[in-house]
Amino acid sequence: MADPTRQPEPTRPPDPAGSVEGESSGSPGSSGGGVRVGVVGASGYTGTELLRLCAAHPDFEVVAVTGDSMAGTRVRDLYPNLAAAYGDLRYSSYDRSDFAGLDLVFLGLPHGTSQPIVAELFGRVGVVADMGADFRLDDASLYPTWYGAEHTHPELLPEFVYGLPEFHREALRGARGIAVPGCYPTAAILALAPLVEGGVVRSSGLIVDAASGVSGAGRGPRANTQFCAVDENLAAYGLDGHRHTPEMDQALGGPVLFTPHLAPMNRGILATCHGQPMPAGEGLGSAEVLDVMRARYRGEPFVVVCEGSPSTKAVMGSNVAQVGARVDSRTGLVTAFCAIDNLCKGSAGGAIQSANIALGLDERSGLPLVGLLP
Repeated sequence: MADPTRQPEPTRPPDPAGSVEGESSGSPGSSGGGVRVGVVGASGYTGTELLRLCAAHPDFEVVAVTGDSMAGTRVRDLYPNLAAAYGDLRYSSYDRSDFAGLDLVFLGLPHGTSQPIVAELFGRVGVVADMGADFRLDDASLYPTWYGAEHTHPELLPEFVYGLPEFHREALRGARGIAVPGCYPTAAILALAPLVEGGVVRSSGLIVDAASGVSGAGRGPRANTQFCAVDENLAAYGLDGHRHTPEMDQALGGPVLFTPHLAPMNRGILATCHGQPMPAGEGLGSAEVLDVMRARYRGEPFVVVCEGSPSTKAVMGSNVAQVGARVDSRTGLVTAFCAIDNLCKGSAGGAIQSANIALGLDERSGLPLVGLLP
């Protein structure tokens, strides 16, 4: 892994000619026009958040959206908040001919369903950004264990870059495939990776306890996400192993004990993570550990290092991650925190940030820096 004290690359790439080339109808660096965008699976919460953010993007033009169960329905009728931006745009059933030649295609589909569509589109569009789980794991043999089926296109896994710009920015430049991280791994990695890289904590024995808002469970009705089940309740789930665990293992270099929780809020994730100190980290206090985080994230446009506790309310609606850390003087253990909006930085916002980099755009384009308060 990289030196945690390194300076990040500039957030505004100097040469737009580095945009992705291919069969797209016009890349932003070559035609001077907009980026033609399609969204496969746009009727769920993640897809809807993506449409919200795309509406504010100065270079994106959304030209095709699918939602098979909502085919024929106007976007504005399902999500009235999008009415001013999308007029009479309607969801359609997926037809690859509607997407061939586009500059950028996002997929917001359940795990297992992106693989055949990506195989159809890859090389026929400029960039494919999969917001699902199908291309996040480097090792194809892990998919049967964690997702219940063999990966049908393992040959495409090496074509995808893990879309966490704070750690993979250079690899994302010019990428044709982006594997957008899961929401929980985004928070856990942003909290822990600087400390693992910096030799502050061991990569083994890491513990991640994270609470998410109900939107993380998706739009479909479930017994445990109904109002009476969620209101005034906080509960752990996935006790026998959550599918985001191998992403954390892969990024952090060791087995992670991960326990997710469902919190009575619409949006947000707060990850509280614990690690055992490395010899180099023994004797460090909270101030020194925070300095490691500040050095690692210096210049990062969407990461704020907090003196106190990060807050989900402070980042709601934004692409910002708040991180922090403490050393417990009694046990010597290091605790790291991260708060994100699960739908924005944890999914759609992170996808756009990575796509911006892949296309040679300013990675900040279209992404809110300020959360909603009150």
